Amino acid sequence: MALNELLDTLRLDPEFMKNVAAWERLPARPARYAPYPDRLDRRLVELVERMGLAPLYTHQAQAIEAALDGQNVVLVTGTASGKSLAYHLTALQAILADPAATALYLFPTKALAQDQAASLAALLDQLEGSQSIGIHIYDGDTPQSHRARIRREGRIIISNPDMLHVGILPYHIQWERFFANLRLVVLDETHTYRGIFGSHMANVLRRLRRICRFHGSDPVFMCASATIANPVQLAERLIEAPVTLADQDGSPSGEKHVILYNPPVLNERLGVRRSYALETSALAGRFLAADIQTIVFARSRLTTEVVLGYVRDALSAQRRSAAVHGYRGGYLPLERREIEQGLREGTIQGVVATNALELGVDIGSLTASILAGYPGTIASTWQQIGRAGRRAEASVGVLVGSGAPLDQYILAHPAYLFERSPEQAMINPDNLAILVNHLRCAVFELPFAPDEPFGNFADVGSVLAVLAEEGEVHSSPSGYRWVPGA
Repeated sequence: MALNELLDTLRLDPEFMKNVAAWERLPARPARYAPYPDRLDRRLVELVERMGLAPLYTHQAQAIEAALDGQNVVLVTGTASGKSLAYHLTALQAILADPAATALYLFPTKALAQDQAASLAALLDQLEGSQSIGIHIYDGDTPQSHRARIRREGRIIISNPDMLHVGILPYHIQWERFFANLRLVVLDETHTYRGIFGSHMANVLRRLRRICRFHGSDPVFMCASATIANPVQLAERLIEAPVTLADQDGSPSGEKHVILYNPPVLNERLGVRRSYALETSALAGRFLAADIQTIVFARSRLTTEVVLGYVRDALSAQRRSAAVHGYRGGYLPLERREIEQGLREGTIQGVVATNALELGVDIGSLTASILAGYPGTIASTWQQIGRAGRRAEASVGVLVGSGAPLDQYILAHPAYLFERSPEQAMINPDNLAILVNHLRCAVFELPFAPDEPFGNFADVGSVLAVLAEEGEVHSSPSGYRWVPGA
């Protein structure tokens, strides 16, 4: 059954419609294209044309043009809009122009790093003269026996914030060639760097930029983010430098139906509703039985396994078979890669996942996305709904509300979701509890001059003076140095 047929069936089902709090239809949007940036290497133009990725969308061309001008960029467009191609081409441009140039990619999860490494490798396979461009993932799973070679030969290093913090910056002397020639830093999924995590990340980037200056480089930062209310402010706080906004989303979007569904009331006096997990499972069963590839988002690992069991039971009750898998932290990396590949190839019909699949891992073209409960933010809601309809076809997103007050508020006031902008992402890198620990790391990595700032935090001397009094660093007229064994 086609999606439109199933949606028509649902509209004519009075038992279903009496629980629908809102049903919005978002119209399709055609693609908008832009000319190639004048300075883009002809080999890269031929590459994207050969791979069927041409012409460039407006936001891709806008971001590449700004980065080639030496501007830091924050690229803010919808899910599956081709943001990764923009920074891949920018990195390859720098490397083709300079045989020694390097690039650093930072992703918040290992799964996303693996996915983007495969995407970039596919580009390089088709790029003439790319044999000398080494792409390497450098994270906690990288074997020790491979690490020295990666430090010697890596041109594009793909890592994550934790590994940058503990495994790269403290050993920057071993990475001298890489840091001396660093031209581009890619910071993907920038919207995830908020709150305490984002405040730590800003300090890690302070340390990164300080080490780059020591080795004589000043890389361009290219940030990519889902839609948030303050992308420029967040990016500028993270890298502590001006950024150019690229948000002219030119990617096509198919017609999307967004349904807010409230489980039926079981007890009017107490206001008790049927389990949202059961309702989610029943809806997922209807979509899967109609041969519609579906992703279900649950808010916890436990709920993921519970809903997965219910979905399989629902299909069994209908005497229908479909390959449905779970996806969450705790699964082995090989299992997760197999599930991602199965979704792309269509051999897996459905998946029940935590927000681990909310980020931009390529899972192909799903048709339906069902959210078991409100994810907590408008931004996450649209990210999860956006995982369906990735190739300009019609799609549907269903939010099944739980009995939680916030869920019930959303269902009672749909305009809150459809008309309000996403939340702002806020960080405070100068929080002393966070800053002091990163100062300890920074002085271990490089001595501090007496009047040297640390990012936009100017009063570093006072903090280092306190650390010197406590015997953690050594103070001298030339500056502050780490005391081994302190």
